[in-house]
Amino acid sequence: MPGDRILGALQFLKEAERLKSTLRSGYTSTGRPESVAEHTWRLCLMALVLADEFEGIDALRLIKLCIVHDLGEALSGDIPAVMQTDGINKSARERADLEQLTQALDPAKRMEVLSLWEEYEAAATSEAVLAKGLDKLETILQHVQGQNPADFDYAFNLGYGQKQTSAHPLLAEIRALLDKETRARAEASGSDR
Repeated sequence: MPGDRILGALQFLKEAERLKSTLRSGYTSTGRPESVAEHTWRLCLMALVLADEFEGIDALRLIKLCIVHDLGEALSGDIPAVMQTDGINKSARERADLEQLTQALDPAKRMEVLSLWEEYEAAATSEAVLAKGLDKLETILQHVQGQNPADFDYAFNLGYGQKQTSAHPLLAEIRALLDKETRARAEASGSDR
């Protein structure tokens, strides 16, 4: 790898490190706000653990899609699903941020990252459809596992990502289990009333 490509890769990796400090709306099991990097890590782990259950998919491509899906949030941060409104174009903002974030990369690698992100956003392949479903499931899993504030809205999760999590029978099966846990957390917290 030529020196300028190495320097560009390192610059990109330094910028992407921001995801370690970019917080999401979920909380860890110890009550600490979760970072986008932590969400992405477990999403990739989910993809690795479950990949053999998805017949006919490219597991490496699935994991690559999971890795890049929230990269754009390194610059402008995450917009929690409960705060997304019609006036906010989260996708356009993330795409613009990703273009800026990847500027230091070798052109071929930059195009690969941008193309993977676009594939994910468009749910253009079986792998992208699965990545989107797993992304929703990881979020719900964190919400049922996390030590959330007393006013946490568990009911929101019962409708969150239904389309994406119904795209494959295994996703739907996992969703049903997590919905059961969500209802139990809502009942225990008194937020089901």
